[in-house]
Amino acid sequence: MASITIQTTEQLDNWLRNNKLALLYISKNGCSVCHSLYPQIEDILNEFPMISFGYTVVDDFPQIAGRFLVFTAPVILLFVDGEEYLREARIVHLNQFYEKLKKVTESI
Repeated sequence: MASITIQTTEQLDNWLRNNKLALLYISKNGCSVCHSLYPQIEDILNEFPMISFGYTVVDDFPQIAGRFLVFTAPVILLFVDGEEYLREARIVHLNQFYEKLKKVTESI
């Protein structure tokens, strides 16, 4: 699944407003965990086509850190109807993450 690159607050707000389920992957330049986890999250999201996938780099869009209280990277935020529903940070257990997404999508 291809991600949408989010670079501005306006773009972020529009994306959240227009997608019932939206997953935002927040990365950081030079973060090896961020770069190795991203393709694994992308693979998982291939099984959930109803979830829109957004990507941003906190170094390029620092306002995101303040808005969502991001203190580490990577951070994965799942939004349902524009509201934060799920947050994973730094170490993500992929099997558990998959199950959480499955439960959310089955309940909607």
